[in-house]
Amino acid sequence: MPVRKIAIADAVFARSPGQDADVFAGNVVDQRQGGPVTIGYGRYGPDQSIDETLAVDDVMIVLEGRLSVSSAAGTVTAGPGEIVYMPKGERVTIRSHAEGAVTAYVTYPHWQTARA
Repeated sequence: MPVRKIAIADAVFARSPGQDADVFAGNVVDQRQGGPVTIGYGRYGPDQSIDETLAVDDVMIVLEGRLSVSSAAGTVTAGPGEIVYMPKGERVTIRSHAEGAVTAYVTYPHWQTARA
């Protein structure tokens, strides 16, 4: 895969798999391009919450808004420019605040393959 620049406009958003919340993911790099990681953007509506047991290591960078991520270890809240690392196997609840949130993410390995 060649070097490339990625923008949020490159993402095609779809509802986060297995979730009913107003939460959408848009991969821009994944197994289809042959790289070892998935890179994409997430969009969370206001006051949304999803529960997930992570099948991959997940790094989420908050671009807009605020998110709280709760696990057995406690809760962290992140805003623009902050990064949340969530290890594989961790049970988390990701909650957006009143303004919603936009994130960028990187997972290893590919989350779509790991969930299949």
